[in-house]
Amino acid sequence: MTYSVDLRERVVAFVKNGGSKSEAARHFKISRWCVYEWLSREKLEAFKQGCPGPWKLSPEVLMAHVKAFPDAYQKERAAALGVSEYVIWYGLRRLKISRKKNAAVQRAKRQLS
Repeated sequence: MTYSVDLRERVVAFVKNGGSKSEAARHFKISRWCVYEWLSREKLEAFKQGCPGPWKLSPEVLMAHVKAFPDAYQKERAAALGVSEYVIWYGLRRLKISRKKNAAVQRAKRQLS
C-alpha cells in the first residue's frame, strides 16, 4: 500500500519546521525509512502500481508463429517477433505450449554417453 501524497507533504513539512525524523515517524505512524526516503526525493509522487499496460505480444500472433514454425527456438521466435526471449517464454507458458521432447534425439544422446 502506498501513502497519499498529502501525508507525504505533511511529514516533510513537519520535519522542515523543526521536528525530528523519529518524532515524525511516531507522530504519523510510519517507518523512519519512509521519512528519510521522502526527504531525499525531489517529488513526493507515489510510484505507479498495477498492470504496466497491454501485453507486448498478443497470443494470436504467437500462436500463428508457432503454427508456421513449429520447430523454431525461443531465440529465433524472439528475433522474428521483435521481443525478448522472456516474452516468448511467458507467452508460450500462457498458451500452455510446452517444450517438445523428441524421443529419437533423447535415445541418441543416451547412446553417445
